[in-house]
Amino acid sequence: MAKKPRKNAAGTPATTALTAAGTPFTLHSYDHDPAAPSYGEEAAAALGIEPGRVFKTLIASVDDRLTVAIVPVSATLDLKALAAAVGGKRATMADPAAAERTTGYVRGGISPLGQRKRLPTALDASATAHATIHVSAGRRGLEVELSPRDLATLTEAVLAPIARLNA
Repeated sequence: MAKKPRKNAAGTPATTALTAAGTPFTLHSYDHDPAAPSYGEEAAAALGIEPGRVFKTLIASVDDRLTVAIVPVSATLDLKALAAAVGGKRATMADPAAAERTTGYVRGGISPLGQRKRLPTALDASATAHATIHVSAGRRGLEVELSPRDLATLTEAVLAPIARLNA
């Protein structure tokens, strides 16, 4: 009789994908405030870590193809750099409804892991300056901490300088 796969306690597609891949990770949860102006900055403050280690997952459209961009919450996505990183010419932010429908996650909780459809992905090169980074675990108020190299491998991400530091 075949063994049933063990369900992850957090139960998100992101944590399920990490568990299935055998990738080491740590879950961090906090009480999410729906009125928070920035989900990523809220996560950094709630978890007591520098914003440069918390990365947000943004969905853009590069030459009309949805693409994942993973950048620090302390920075802004450079759309031209993203397009160049994935071999495109022009990038714009994706329609939020299309992003939610394609990834299977809600805005503010989009994880780069366990998405419904594998999309081209770029991870800001600044991630490699840290032993671990935090990304959404697929739910507001839930972050996963993992190695940036593991994240890049699991998402087949291109590492490139796609972020501009906020002034």
